[in-house]
Amino acid sequence: MPNSPRTGPLSGRKAQANRNDEAILRAAREVFVADPSAPISAVAKEAGVGISALYRRYESKEVLLQTLCANGLETYIACAEAALASEAGPWEAFAGFVRAVIDADVHALTVNLAGTFTPTPAMFEQTARAVDLAGQVLERARAAGVIRADFAFTDIAMLLEQLTAVTGPSVERTRELRHRYLAMHFDALRPEAATAEMPGPPPSDEELGARWIPRG
Repeated sequence: MPNSPRTGPLSGRKAQANRNDEAILRAAREVFVADPSAPISAVAKEAGVGISALYRRYESKEVLLQTLCANGLETYIACAEAALASEAGPWEAFAGFVRAVIDADVHALTVNLAGTFTPTPAMFEQTARAVDLAGQVLERARAAGVIRADFAFTDIAMLLEQLTAVTGPSVERTRELRHRYLAMHFDALRPEAATAEMPGPPPSDEELGARWIPRG
């Protein structure tokens, strides 16, 4: 069947819509990480699109926040899958997973946006998969005896969030500083570093999950 004469223009509009969507998501991340209370109009302005174009794709700020954090979970899952598929040793796979998540800056979303919207059922499913995969990465390191035994799975979230707080005057400097302090964390996670009992238990699942309950 011959191509419709409208194929070209439709393809062009679709490409523009995709570019707009990418610009909106980039802008939304910048705007809401800096100020979770910012109005959705600030995202449209930052993205350089009309407010009507934004609302055609995202019907509300809630949906936009849900999309941002769902994308962050997808990235976290991809990092864990890559670590599990890697032929590197258990320690190198664990360390590579943590570095990849930090470089993707996934936890900037958690630190700044947790409690500002209601997670969707799909996000809870994503979270369960993320927990399962990252847990496998940690268990491989623990089974190989290359990580201190008292480092719990829930400690990973706290480690990532601590490093998210480290920022520099540029993207490159921020990455450099985060890797500097990550190297110190890695030294502390080695079995030979466990010379004393941890002062208190790791965060519970309930403590971590409570942060996602919308704030009244």
